[in-house]
This record gives sequence, C-alpha cells and structure tokens, in this order.
Amino acid sequence: MKVLLLTGLGALFFTYYWADNFDPASLQGARVLLTGASAGVGEELAYHYARLGSHLVLTAHTEAFLQKVNLLSYVQLTSLALPSLTDSKGSLVVVSSLLGRVPASFSSPYSAAKFALDSFFGALQRELRVQDVNVAITRCVLGLQDRASAKEGVRGVTRAQAAPGPKAALAVIRGGATRVSHVFYPWRFHVLCLLRAWLPHPRAWFVRQELNVTATAAA
Repeated sequence: MKVLLLTGLGALFFTYYWADNFDPASLQGARVLLTGASAGVGEELAYHYARLGSHLVLTAHTEAFLQKVNLLSYVQLTSLALPSLTDSKGSLVVVSSLLGRVPASFSSPYSAAKFALDSFFGALQRELRVQDVNVAITRCVLGLQDRASAKEGVRGVTRAQAAPGPKAALAVIRGGATRVSHVFYPWRFHVLCLLRAWLPHPRAWFVRQELNVTATAAA
C-alpha cells in the first residue's frame, strides 16, 4: 500500500513539474513592467524578456532601499496597475523567497517581510478569483541565488547551495507566461513547503543542519 501511495505521489509531482505548455512566442510584443532590474534575478529576467521580444519598462533600486519599502512598494504598484491589468486580462508575477514560506534562523526581518508579501498576494489571489477577475497572480518561491551580494550576506552562516540566476529567471518567466499560481525553484522547495505545514516546529537538530553553528555563534 505504501509503495502504491509513494508511486502515485511521484507521478503527480512528475506531471506537475514536467508538463510544459510554455510557448515563447506568446511573449513576443508583450508589455512587461519589471522592478528590481539592476541585479540578480531581476537583471536575468530583463535579458530573457528582451530575447523573447517583449517590450520592457525597467525600474531599479538599491538593496537598502528595497528592504525599507519592500512590501509597501509592491502594494502601491499593484493598486495602480490593477485596473489596467483587469482590462487587459494581464498577469502579476511576484518574485519572493523560500523564507516567505519557511522561516530560517538569523533572518527574522527579511523572513517577516517575505511572509507579509506572500500573505498579501495570496489574499489578493483569492479575492480576484471570488470576483471572477481574470488577472493571474504567480507567486515565485526562490532560494539563494548565485550572485555576489546574496552569497556575501550568508557567507559562513548557511550551508545552502546557491541556484543559477539565469535558470531561476527562466522558471519565473515560464510560470508567468502559463499563468500558474506558484513557481518553486528549485522544484524541491515545494516539498519543503509541504513539510513546513506538516512539521511546523522542527527539532533543533534539524535546524542546525542548515547552519554553520560556529559561525553564527561568533557573529
């Protein structure tokens, strides 16, 4: 019975993650407003969209400024864009972090901001469905990205491996173009989020596996 159950779950995951109905031509001439385009995943997204023939409007900001106004800027931009998106049956793609679903040690302010972001767009997603508003919201759960600023902030503290930025950006674009509700990159983060629901209070031993405890104690 257990073997059948595991096989069935494996088949569902395979179907969910490998069914690819992404058509690059659908982004030819698409109008894209992209925030945070100066670095990281935002920069990679800009390159991908440009190659696909989309019309881009790019904005940029410093990392310090982003931490201060992260949630408020998302809320304000969404409020301003929603009427136009409703008329055009457009899409909102929200790039967030695994730390907005699964809290990690020594990242309380960042994790709190990302949880707020995920909750806001999760609630908005439900509201739009209830009102039959044809605006898709895709929430993207990404991990540590392979860029200097991201890795420097956790150097010596976490054992997590960084993911390639271009591949993460392509996963975000595919998710937005196909109007799925969620994107997890790497895909195993979906499993981690499910485990978070089943095991909300992991034991200290499990938590320590993600950390270089000596480094965090010294800090």
